[in-house]
Amino acid sequence: MENQPIITSSGEVPDATGQRQTSPLLARIEASFDDLRKSERAVAEFVLAHPNEVLNISIAELAYRVGVSQPTVARFVNALGFTGFKEFKLRLAQSLASGVPYVHRDVGPDDSLDEVAPKVFNRTIGALMSVRNQLDAVRLQRAVELVTRAGRMEFYGIGNSGIVATDAQHKFFRFGIPAVAYSDPHTQGMAATLLEEGDVVVAISASGRTPEIIRACELAREAGAEVIAITASGSPLARAATVLLAADVPEDPDVYAPMTSRIAHLAIIDVLSVSVALASGPELIKRLERTKQTLRDKRIRGFEA
Repeated sequence: MENQPIITSSGEVPDATGQRQTSPLLARIEASFDDLRKSERAVAEFVLAHPNEVLNISIAELAYRVGVSQPTVARFVNALGFTGFKEFKLRLAQSLASGVPYVHRDVGPDDSLDEVAPKVFNRTIGALMSVRNQLDAVRLQRAVELVTRAGRMEFYGIGNSGIVATDAQHKFFRFGIPAVAYSDPHTQGMAATLLEEGDVVVAISASGRTPEIIRACELAREAGAEVIAITASGSPLARAATVLLAADVPEDPDVYAPMTSRIAHLAIIDVLSVSVALASGPELIKRLERTKQTLRDKRIRGFEA
């Protein structure tokens, strides 16, 4: 009989090397912590500290243990995107059993250069695996359906997310869908009002709390367009979207440029673009081959690698 993973009371699972792992749902709760109300944070703190206990108690017992009302617990699970406490416990149990690697070793000011690279890579790899296991197939399918029917696509991102939006536009315009990326919040708002039914906005934000991009998405919805949000679960942007592709990735506070969230967003864009290509069939493959031939023609002969 295979050895089953040992899950500690805090939800950590030692891997083959003895390093700690944290379940993807617990990482998601950590990422959403700042978006919760004070009373809901108390529930989050209890769940993070005692995840296995939560599996075996009722919503009334959890509320009593935390010292809050049952509606507060209900709001907490709803903020994470669950329909009720029963669904939350089911997903928590699945999450603890999976034991997705999530390395809690941030870069510190006293770290040597030999320590920095492994920590950055470990955190990035762990974040990508967590996002991979959290990606909802039903939501992804819905997003693919919206894109394949889109008359126009617009990608919105501000700051670092604007760079991701530009990368996304570079992928999707080759599919024959009119596509543009906007990183200026004023332009996003104006462009959103000009959209029509059947158009699609892909909004990218690590926090999901930037007022300008949320407002642009609201304007897009009012104009009849659909919004796909690549952002944190339970955030205002997630709630404003038609479809959420969740990226719950807490950043290392001692690294001053967002890294893991940007890479997670790029990976989700890649998943969406590949899925759209597969759903679009042979005709799209022919179009992509023509664009690839154009690139071949621009390369120096003899350097095909």
